[in-house]
Amino acid sequence: MEQYKQEFIEFMVESNVLKFGEFTLKSGRKSPFFMNAGAYVTGSQLMRLGEYYAKAIHDNFGDDFDVLFGPAYKGIPLSVATVIAFSKLYGKEIRYCSNRKEEKDHGDAGILLGSKIKDGDKVVIIEDVTTSGKSIEETFPIITAQGKVEIKGLMVSLNRMEVGLSGKMGALDEIKEKYGFNARAIVTMEEVVEHLYNKPCQGKILIDDELKKAIDEYYKEYGVK
Repeated sequence: MEQYKQEFIEFMVESNVLKFGEFTLKSGRKSPFFMNAGAYVTGSQLMRLGEYYAKAIHDNFGDDFDVLFGPAYKGIPLSVATVIAFSKLYGKEIRYCSNRKEEKDHGDAGILLGSKIKDGDKVVIIEDVTTSGKSIEETFPIITAQGKVEIKGLMVSLNRMEVGLSGKMGALDEIKEKYGFNARAIVTMEEVVEHLYNKPCQGKILIDDELKKAIDEYYKEYGVK
């Protein structure tokens, strides 16, 4: 596993973004882990987060793209932090773009904020986490309505490795099959478990034998087969 992935897993724990226990998800599933990107709140956290995203995007999609699109609301700070990091790490100016939940009819009018998207643009989408892939159903038509664009891919921070809306394959694989672009993550839950199982992090064992068993049981029911 790449060094930045190991660091990112520990960064999620340190930032109180990745938690272990018993959580009820929006889907109604009872999960032994929970990830909340809204817990990244400080300047140093957002700076580091942007760098991890930038490295993962560069590793998976290179730098041949023009716009980083972050869906409202959590995607807005993610896209801003990441284009700053991309400029710093790779010397490439990427424009950021996000959508508004309500279209603005005066001043900087329209549904988009940040950069406009125009014909010929190559776009990468950035999100926090994709459990079912439902959010892309809203995001995809917003982007493609702006012109003849190429979507290079989607980058999320954590691949929960659960079945998507169809119940037949993983959410990220489902996105590729339906929309034709690759969906990647900085880390997968498999990598998280590999890195944290019976190993100290922040001074304690976060995934012991008992929690590992709960995670295994969860994936028997909801995981990608």
